[in-house]
Amino acid sequence: MRTTPLHGTLSKIHTAVDGRGRPMAVMVTGGQRNDGAMLAAVLDQISVPRHLGRARTRPDAVIADRAYSNGVTRRLLRGRKITAIIPQKCDEIAARKRRGSAGGRPPTLDEIRYKQRNLVERSFALLKQWRGLATRYDKLAIVYRAAVVLSACITWARHMGDTP
Repeated sequence: MRTTPLHGTLSKIHTAVDGRGRPMAVMVTGGQRNDGAMLAAVLDQISVPRHLGRARTRPDAVIADRAYSNGVTRRLLRGRKITAIIPQKCDEIAARKRRGSAGGRPPTLDEIRYKQRNLVERSFALLKQWRGLATRYDKLAIVYRAAVVLSACITWARHMGDTP
């Protein structure tokens, strides 16, 4: 079996951001990887230090687009006691309605909180302002990931300000 090396040009960025659009977890995978399959790995990377005690590793909610709308993702989030704010796909709605009362109840969607999903899009827009990241010039994925992490550190530094 032959495996292809992970190149920067064939890679995809998976990220989790906080309520202010700052990256909390960043992963770079092959471009053929499904976003939903990487959700658990991205959630495992989240770690928010507290003043006392262990670091917080569980977010209150996950706001995602329709690409993450499937039963596996919803069960994963429910098992971790995380609120899923994910709209359903049209085919999922149609399949549930076809089954009638056996189709079950539709998952709730907090549309007001779902509007905050643009924070992720704005975070990617800020990330893509770096020409090397937007055009994916890097041949090695490790160099590409290093540039993504450096961009995330600069984003955090901008939000921290000058005061200690």
